Parts: sequence; C-alpha cells; structure tokens
Amino acid sequence: MTAKHTNTDLPFGMVQGIAPGNVPAYCSDYDTVDETQHPNRQSFKHYHNGIYTGYKWQCVEFARRWLLINTGCVFDDVAMAYDIFTLRTLTHVQQKASLPLQAFRNGSKQKPQAGCLLIWEEGGEFAVTGHVAIIVRVNDDCVHVAEQNASYQAWPEGADYARSLPMYTDESGGVWIKEPEHGTAVLGWMIQTQDSEFAEPSVPFIPSRMQVLAHRIKKAFSANHWLNEANLAEKAYVDMMEGHAMVAQSDPNQFYSVSDTARKAVKRATTELHRQFMHAIDYVLQNPTCWPAFNIPDVIWPKIQQSWNNRRNEVMTGRFDFCLSERGLKLYEYNADSASCYMEAGRIQGKWARVAGVEMGADSGQDLFGSLVTAWTELVEEVTENGEPLHIHVLYDSDLEEAYHARYMCEAMEAAGIVTHLQQGFKGLHFNDAGQVVDANDRPITRVWKTWAWETALDQLRADLNDTSAPASGQPRLSDILLQDNVMVHEPLWTLLPSNKAMLTVLWELYPDSPYLLESTFEITDSLSASGYVSKPIAGRCGANITMVDASDQKLSESLGKFSAQDRIYQALFPLPFVGEQYVQICSFCVTGAMRGMCTRVDTSAIITSKSDVVPLRVIPDNEHDQCVINLIK
Repeated sequence: MTAKHTNTDLPFGMVQGIAPGNVPAYCSDYDTVDETQHPNRQSFKHYHNGIYTGYKWQCVEFARRWLLINTGCVFDDVAMAYDIFTLRTLTHVQQKASLPLQAFRNGSKQKPQAGCLLIWEEGGEFAVTGHVAIIVRVNDDCVHVAEQNASYQAWPEGADYARSLPMYTDESGGVWIKEPEHGTAVLGWMIQTQDSEFAEPSVPFIPSRMQVLAHRIKKAFSANHWLNEANLAEKAYVDMMEGHAMVAQSDPNQFYSVSDTARKAVKRATTELHRQFMHAIDYVLQNPTCWPAFNIPDVIWPKIQQSWNNRRNEVMTGRFDFCLSERGLKLYEYNADSASCYMEAGRIQGKWARVAGVEMGADSGQDLFGSLVTAWTELVEEVTENGEPLHIHVLYDSDLEEAYHARYMCEAMEAAGIVTHLQQGFKGLHFNDAGQVVDANDRPITRVWKTWAWETALDQLRADLNDTSAPASGQPRLSDILLQDNVMVHEPLWTLLPSNKAMLTVLWELYPDSPYLLESTFEITDSLSASGYVSKPIAGRCGANITMVDASDQKLSESLGKFSAQDRIYQALFPLPFVGEQYVQICSFCVTGAMRGMCTRVDTSAIITSKSDVVPLRVIPDNEHDQCVINLIK
C-alpha cells in the first residue's frame, strides 16, 4: 500500500476507528514505528486470544481479526491480499470445521452483504499486494467498509467504517462497486454461504498447464546486427557473446513458452517464498545457534544484524531458480543478491523475439526494466534531500558478463534520476585526507551497487576482517568499501543470508508443508535416500560442485568448481524437465519483493551453470497453451 501522507496522519499503532464488534483498526504508517516497542520482525506478529491474525497493521491482519471476533472464523494465511479471492473455505477455530466461502466478481448479480470480504486487485494504491476490507453496511448506492493499511488518518467522527464506496446496478442486474482511487479496482466480494449461484467457479488444477513447451521460429534466424552497439550495455553484451547472439550453445531458432496459469503460479510462489525467506532471516538472527551453519565469520554477524534492523525493506532485486513441470513447482534456491540474467530477461529476449518475428504470447521480461526504474525512483524519493542528486558508484569486476550487468543497472538508475559512476575493480581508488575511499576523480564513495554477490566478496573480506581498524592509507581493501558504516551498499548485507544454501534447511524446518520447498538438510535422511538427492555447497555459485544422486544411490550428474571444500546441504531430487533437447530451469526476477519478470536457463546437462544459455521465454494464454499440448500429443 502506498497511502498518501497528510498533516492529519496518525502514528503507527494508533487506533483509527472501531468497527462493528468492537474491533479496532490501527494505523500502519511504518515510517513512525517506535523501534523500542518493535525491535524486530517477530514483534510485528499479532495474535488475538492466541490465534495468529497477521502482521501489524496490514489489511489482511484486520480482515482475519474482524472475522475471528465476529464469527469465530479465519481464512488461510495468504501471500497477497488478492489471493483471498481464490479461497473457498473459512475455518471455524473452536469447532475446527470448514465452512464454504463463495467469491463473487465485481459486476455479479449477487449483491454484497454486511460482514463479507471486499477484495481489490493489485494496482494503483494497492500495487503488488491488492487489498481486503470488511463491508460493514450495504446501502442502495454505496457500501461502508472497515479496513487497515489504506490510509493513515482517523475514520470519520462517530463512524464505524473507514470510507464509503459508490455502488450501482447495471441494466442486466450486475452489481458494481467503484473505487475512486486512480489505478485501483475492486476484484469482488466473498460471502460465507453454501449458495454458489452467480459465484466464481473453483478453478481446477490442470497439470499440463505447468508444462514448459518448446517452439521453433518459422524462418531461420539470420539477423547479424540486431542489437544497438551505441548502447553501452548492449555493446558489452555483444562483446561477451562475441557477436549479436541470444545463445552460445543452444539452437538459435528455438524459444520456449509457459501458460498464463504457470506464470501466475510462479508469481504467487515468488511472492510467498520471498516472504518466507524474510521470516527465516528474522528467525536466524534471533537464534545465534543457527549461525555456525552459515560459515560466516563471527565479526560479520553484528553487521548483518544491524543491516537487517535498519534496512530490512530495502532489498531491490533477487532471482529465484525454479523447476516447473506438470509434477509441480519447486524452488531450487534464491539468489537474493545476484544481478545475473537481468539484462537477458529484461531486454535481450524481447529484442530477439521482435527481430525473429515471434508473435506468440508476451515477452516474459517486458516489465522488468520499468520495475527497476520504479524501485530506484522510490529510493531516490525516500533518501534525497534539498533536491541534491543521488550518486551511486556501480562496482564490477573484469568479467565481461559483469560489464553488461553493471551498465544495464546504470540505465535503470539514471532513468530514476541517479548519477552513476562505473567503477571497474579498484582502479584509481584511494584514500583522501579524511580517510574516505574516493574514486579517481576524488569523489567519495558513499553509496555502492555491486555486481559481486556478497558471498563472493567475503572471500576477500575474510582476510581483512580482523584488520578493519588499520590506518586508512595505501590501496583500499574491499572491506574498506563494503563494510564501512559511512558507505551504503545496495543490496544490503543481510541479503547474503538467503543466498546461502544453509537457509534452505531453515526454511524446511519452518515450512515443511510448503508446496514449493524441497526437503533440505545437512545430513542424508532416509527420505532423501529414498527419493534421491542433490548435494550442494552452502556458498557455491553458478552451479559449481553439485552432485545429483538417484534413489538407487547412483550418481546422475556432477559439476566441478572451486567450492568442493565447503560444507554441503542435501536437497531432495526434483529433476528439471527435458524439453526441446535441453533441461529447462525457470528463473523469476523479484524486485522489491514481487515478481517482475521471468526467463529460462537451459543446458544439455541436468545441472545449470554460468555457461548455460538463456533462451527466450514467452507467456501464452491458457487456451493457446492447451492447444499446443494437444498438438504435441497428436
């Protein structure tokens, strides 16, 4: 929710109003949180009579608490408010009984009732999450709703509702509730009833809609110069690929598609898993007994804790690696501090499709760049003072792939009004008289975005950590840049935790019933032996030093690398689908906590590595996907 601030705003936790049933709604202005009262993420969880209702003071928390107090029922916890519209039962807490819940889309002939849930789509004020409120009164021309996290002001004096929304009936008898805020739209309402007339049908799960499909372009791809070498990012990409090419090893005339149902499933999983990782990070930081498993130097943990406490909501980007097939959707890992494949997903695959004449479906990464610009713009608005431009040094290494990643992110920053300074390695860096690290132009480095993953940086940092108080002279070290209190690094230091495979074991412990997680442990359990497993180094990168073992204890595949000495986790075997003569992994790109794009990583090996290609991915309507599946069967 992006509520507008006014001079009548209430502070976080102040009562905005009292809804029917004597249920208070509280202000959710997180900018005014008293950190002495809410020192960590755990302190934001709210319980009513021992029943968890949600996070203070979000819209879903209020809806669950209102229902619990007034009806004794709750709905299942959801990743996003709009997901409530897919639920079909409520649970009566005391009776432990499931009650039918019907969803009526806006425009339905079923009029809303007092006490029903009102659901908004994502967009506008409710970007990413959607919204939920309780309809407390239904009039001829409007409904009164009680809600949290839609504004920071008190409700109208003497009212038991937050606001009124216009309602009208069209000529065919359809009932419509209008949302006056630009860009927001009511999805529908939900009533606890057995009567399903005019209700939305339950959508059955069709396994074939989770298949990844391979396609070939009608005419062989023959364009020689289809990328813009005047653009620094694209020129760097051409240099890395040694030409204008989408792939290095794969069929240049092939692309893949997924159904819209699969896209929505990946989007929902991305959102829910990001939330679960955030919970798991908080759990780890509150339980130091977990720390040794991550093999992170002791001196780093206080800095991670500080980063989490101060900047838990500042994560910009991350990439989830999934296995998607008719068997389901499973997470392999979360690269929370990696920029890898962003440009391929956000630009290159779309350009290739246009030049190749691909008209099927939509570009799976078409929203990625705009989302990055929006995220950086929000950062600028939050931290910029006195109209001064924000300066960020973009650090990258000599690797050709890092060069175009860095330039692509620079474009997004510059579109947001940020002044960027490209910095390759340590060239020209030195200390000024004040002891600050400055670049070759003597500009102090105060904000940094880096292509290096934090764990990669730790390789050098481990050698420096016990000497961080050394005099500021000579050649600056990595720790002089990334671990100094006067340097703000994007992504925050805490993002190294979800990128560490040890976090997968924590998630499995916390969420063993998650449909997206694979069993992950530090020992080979009986269940892993029975299913087969994958052995992974906890801080490995790029698919290195991975071993796949089947249920007969036979080695299926193995990759080499420099991480063989690391501690390892064991994850249940769930092989990638083999489609179009290649194993296909789906990558989901998360920007500020929500999915904003997808791409593939493919290989003739079952283990995806840094050498694996990104082959274009399209999203097609379900009916078109279904027809493609039928054609395959024929």
